[in-house]
Amino acid sequence: MWQPEERPIASLTQLLRDSLSGHDAKAQRNAEKMLQHVKGASPDFNNYLAWIATTSTNPTSLSAENYFAARSAAAIMLKNNVRTGWEKIAEPSKVYVKATIVLGLQDATLQIRNFAGNVITEVVRVGGILGWPQILPELVTMASSQSSPAIIDGAMGALFKICEDNKRALDKQYQSQRPLDFLLPELLRFTSNPTAKVRSRALASINVFLNEPIASTCRAQIDNILPRFVSLASDPDDEVRRYVCRAFALLADGLPNVLLPHMQGIVAYTLTQQRDLQNPELALDAAEFFFEASSTPVLRDALRPYITEIVPVLLDSMVYDEDDQARLEGDADDADEEDEAKDIKPVFADAKQKGSLAVSNDGAGKPNGQAHDSINGYAYEDDLSDGEIEDDDVYGADPEDEWNLRKCSAASLDSLATHNGAPVFEITLPWLQENLQHRDWQNREAAVLALGAIGPGCIDTVQQHLPQLVPYLLTLLDDHQPVVRQITCWALGRFAGWAAHLTGDGKIQMFQPIMDGILQRMLDKNKKVQESAASAFATLEEAANIELMPYCAVIVQQFVRCFDQYKDKNMFILYDCVQTLAEHAGPALAQPELVKLLMPALITRWSKVQDLSREMFPLLECLSYVATALQDNIAPFAKPFFERCIRIIHQNLQEGFTANEEEYLDPPDKDFLVTSLDLLSAIIQSLSEQQAVALTSASEPNMLELLTYCMRDPNNDVRQSAYALLGDSAIYIFPLLAPHLPPILELVIAQLDLSQGISADPETGYRVINNACWSCGEISMRASPQMLEPFIPRLLQKLGAILTAMNVPQSLNENSAIAIGRLGVSSHASLAPHLASIAPPFLSVMRNVQWTDEKGHAYKGFVQIVLDAPEKLEACLLDFFSAMAGAPGVVLTGMGSEGPAEGFERALATYKGMVGQGWDAFLGNLPAEQQQALRGLYRF
Repeated sequence: MWQPEERPIASLTQLLRDSLSGHDAKAQRNAEKMLQHVKGASPDFNNYLAWIATTSTNPTSLSAENYFAARSAAAIMLKNNVRTGWEKIAEPSKVYVKATIVLGLQDATLQIRNFAGNVITEVVRVGGILGWPQILPELVTMASSQSSPAIIDGAMGALFKICEDNKRALDKQYQSQRPLDFLLPELLRFTSNPTAKVRSRALASINVFLNEPIASTCRAQIDNILPRFVSLASDPDDEVRRYVCRAFALLADGLPNVLLPHMQGIVAYTLTQQRDLQNPELALDAAEFFFEASSTPVLRDALRPYITEIVPVLLDSMVYDEDDQARLEGDADDADEEDEAKDIKPVFADAKQKGSLAVSNDGAGKPNGQAHDSINGYAYEDDLSDGEIEDDDVYGADPEDEWNLRKCSAASLDSLATHNGAPVFEITLPWLQENLQHRDWQNREAAVLALGAIGPGCIDTVQQHLPQLVPYLLTLLDDHQPVVRQITCWALGRFAGWAAHLTGDGKIQMFQPIMDGILQRMLDKNKKVQESAASAFATLEEAANIELMPYCAVIVQQFVRCFDQYKDKNMFILYDCVQTLAEHAGPALAQPELVKLLMPALITRWSKVQDLSREMFPLLECLSYVATALQDNIAPFAKPFFERCIRIIHQNLQEGFTANEEEYLDPPDKDFLVTSLDLLSAIIQSLSEQQAVALTSASEPNMLELLTYCMRDPNNDVRQSAYALLGDSAIYIFPLLAPHLPPILELVIAQLDLSQGISADPETGYRVINNACWSCGEISMRASPQMLEPFIPRLLQKLGAILTAMNVPQSLNENSAIAIGRLGVSSHASLAPHLASIAPPFLSVMRNVQWTDEKGHAYKGFVQIVLDAPEKLEACLLDFFSAMAGAPGVVLTGMGSEGPAEGFERALATYKGMVGQGWDAFLGNLPAEQQQALRGLYRF
């Protein structure tokens, strides 16, 4: 076995210790640099790391505390080296690392045992199960031994980490055997261990494989697994019962049918656990069963007989406990206090999706704009079992910004109400009547949360009570407790959609007071109430849509006051309010008096935000929507916006080039590119062509040159926005784009390769290709045949491959079809020889696309290709006639010469001449309504 030398150990431990020296940045950087040097120079570097990490006896002059820090750093660095370069490590070193790191599981210190487990699971993950086949039996043997508790704990911890990080690999067949076939029975055996921690770790490991997708081995062995869970339901240990509850929740989601015979017992058990409010984590895991079961069709009906038992427990679980009450009662009027940077959550840019112009008749392929996520009292995601709940709501006042019993109970109540309606409300109503006017604020608050949770799902039943409930909720907007005002804003927002679509006196009595009440709370003296009110108003804007247009003046006036008073954190949600108003009531914002009111407030904030501030993301995104809404009214403000976007893009690209050359530098945040590109697109769309050309021509550096760099960026979101800007440039400033077309079309062709979408993130990769298809179509509508001729063969090859591709989003097939059709507008002669192969998939895909101007443009180009080679359409001529018959007359008339009507008429005349006397008989192959439509729409 390899043995370390004494001298390197002393120097390495010191460097490792210094690499964690947060108080001395210079020493830390020097240590990291030296460690990287040693890593490259010494083939035994990873051996030393493994030895230091697992050697508890201090062989150095470092203090015990510093030596422990060095061991921790060694384990962390070893894990990173395994993750990034395991295949480059020499085989003898791999053998030593494997043999040594297992010793770390026996360490007396929990932290080192955990670090050793992290290294082990990383070796298994990158090296594969067959790369270390003996590790699972070895860990099982260690966990089964009668040795020290530390060894058993280390082995069970490592087993859990391996299960968590290698779920799919463990359930995969290797030479007709699955590792999980060996491991699962051992884990089930460990659930009978006398040590509670071993039982809970074994259950946690099994639960990994019950998470979707459920491991095939678990599906096959469920009859052995379920009885073990049932037998552990009465375990005296809280943690064990937690994992039993979690298992029931996982099975409710993944294998609901196996629970059906046991529903009465499971419901009774989980209710008992949820009532244990002294153990909120156990109660939460129990509550998640009801959330999952109520969201699963097969269990939904099975829960119905028990809702009289379930609903009261959920309601009681929504009241803040005493500890939370004490913390929340300390909330003060803090609207004048500045925010600390640590209190502001990170924000991320949303790239513009411009490719989904093909709108399917079944609703697929609609533009993928980012909808506003309603902010509520209990945000949750589908994947509850992982515990990775994104709490974006954050409606606000919870002491923990995380998924908890209160939120899960409210979400479960919401789901039960949605699927059971009136019975749930009838059970809830007495509780609401008791608590809505309760003297204790925590009961009032929980009642409002319950009403907001249950209302939309039971709206048919609840609405008869809302004329009495809504006025009372409005009085709670003045409650002395901020947390009550906060939840009331959210609850009113939940009923905004119902109120917005009332008519006459109902709208005046309900919607207007709700809107006014929430608007007033946006200037509450408490920041959390401000945040909740702003979030609720954004929800109201989404629900009301164009119904808000008559109220824009009042709304904008309040927004301007908010801009004047809000501190940094709430400014982010205020941008969302302005953006959502612009999106849904845009034309009303273009009134000169509102432009004069809103734009100075935005510009004042614009002048305060630094180029590299993360606040720049929501501000740029907000301005994109505002510019689109204001159209040419944005012209007086456009130049500084445009120039700053150019500056930000240029700076970000330069920083990216530098970071690529200097490894020690962090790459810049690409969200600056995304939001700046999107605002440039919005400005170009909104201005007249003369104004847009003038701005773009004066840009320094040149916008189109910067665009080509962004089109090559490795980040999908950047390229998605870049291709959106390319398409808009083709539409609005084509004379400037034309000289740049050769290199740009080379980039478009490269991007149209379908392999570009098969990456770590296929969804965003396909969106980039969608935008590339769209921009290609826009260019084709305006470029001359001479410009496009050199690129036609490759463009057709790439677009044709997308058109006929299987297992890609339908919108991608549709947008490629539209791009091919539009390519025919100017280059039909070049496409005509390929008509026989293009036509069948083109007509098939376009059948599912709703008629829009884009579809009209595509058919205008396609029919010109047909007229160049009519004989090549014989195989699908009836399909072509069917498509013509399906064209709405209003579209054909509205598009005029820009549409396909004239070409369709010429095509019909051409084929009538080719078919001759058999024309009427040939048309007889079409359904009667299509024959009638053809004769009514076209002259032939």
